[in-house]
Amino acid sequence: MLSETFFASVGGPPLASRTEVAKDVGIYSYELNPALSLKSTFKKSSTSPNCLAVSETHVFAGQKDKAHVHVYSRAKGNQEALIPFPEKITSLALTEDVLLIGTAQGRLTLWELCTGRQVTTPPCHVQAVTCLAATPYHVLTGSDDSNVHVWALPHLLDLDARADHEPEQTLSNHRAAVTSVVVSKSTNPETSICISASKDKTCIIWNYRTGEALRTLLFQSAPLCMSLDSCARAVFAATEDGSVFAVEMFGDKALLGPRSEGLSSAAVQVTAPLGVVDPEDGPACCIATSFDGTALVTGHSKGKIFQWSLGGDGHPTRLADLNASVNNVVFTPLLSETRTSSLQTVVKPTRAERQYTFTAQLETSLAPETRFSGMMNTMGFPSDVLEAAVLAQQQPAPTAEGAKGGAQEGGESTEELWKIINEQRELQQLTFRKFAEANKSQNPEA
Repeated sequence: MLSETFFASVGGPPLASRTEVAKDVGIYSYELNPALSLKSTFKKSSTSPNCLAVSETHVFAGQKDKAHVHVYSRAKGNQEALIPFPEKITSLALTEDVLLIGTAQGRLTLWELCTGRQVTTPPCHVQAVTCLAATPYHVLTGSDDSNVHVWALPHLLDLDARADHEPEQTLSNHRAAVTSVVVSKSTNPETSICISASKDKTCIIWNYRTGEALRTLLFQSAPLCMSLDSCARAVFAATEDGSVFAVEMFGDKALLGPRSEGLSSAAVQVTAPLGVVDPEDGPACCIATSFDGTALVTGHSKGKIFQWSLGGDGHPTRLADLNASVNNVVFTPLLSETRTSSLQTVVKPTRAERQYTFTAQLETSLAPETRFSGMMNTMGFPSDVLEAAVLAQQQPAPTAEGAKGGAQEGGESTEELWKIINEQRELQQLTFRKFAEANKSQNPEA
């Protein structure tokens, strides 16, 4: 049975003296569906917002006000490594086997987990990098300097040490610190959208490939965190006053696309929240969307974790009550990605020039798959057999004229065959006569 799991991390001092909550636990793993349960915990961690990243094998936690990343093994349930960095860490993100690290000095550091290779950009932000978002091809960095930089990931990972690390685009319409950035997974340049939130009480929808601002959303209070629907249909934002908003981008009043109303430069006021938490629970520090996009999970400054149902009446369900500010909530993929290798142990980063060694565990055989093994490992009919059957059914049926023409062609070919047969019979009879005459001349008595 499929299960939906999310990780939550806390940061800061304990809120109260409570014996039912372990003091040294900093990261919690919960199973949300089919039934809520606490699966595992990881100790000795305190994270700031946007400083938690989770892969299929490891958990990475950037420590609050420190230059350390704690690496935890999900399989073993313990801390695997403590990785020091030169600068304080203010944000984390993960793309494939590369950990992205934002620092307090405005730098972006990339750590290849399987090789230990480390790449650091110049301080392109003049203040701390507060949030990160990544696709397989791009990295977006948001900063306290109110700018969002767009980087080409292949260019950053270029093995040429002389390559200049400069952003492709700079999104600079905000007038205050950027608090959150989310990005769609589309690879089409026309639908490559991202959304940035700022303390200037706005969220801006961008085409990050072109740098064009598509729409501006105005809130009554500053948005602190955001989450994007898995299909990029809606954006969810939590603000300083404890409100949680759901903004549809392609609904009845579409914000984007051919059905959108008004000019793209016109700002849209967002006033109707999905719900509001009680003041004693504190505003949401983090927000995450479930796999199917029907539920939200928020972590709050007073230790509460709430679940919001998009089809309900706006009243959240309390999932957990921790004894510190819940600064990060991260969902794990519902289905595991099919990969030929997996990371078992991280390789500690180094900037020294050396021959890098790729360290991973192979998940499949290196030998090519045979037709027989493919048929044995397939549930039901193999895909190539089904494709051949579908193509056979898609061939056009013969028409009446085509059938008549075929019959005529068949009759002509039959006549030609009979003509050849008759010629061969005549040749055979002629040969037999010559043979009989030759025998008679050699044996006249016969």
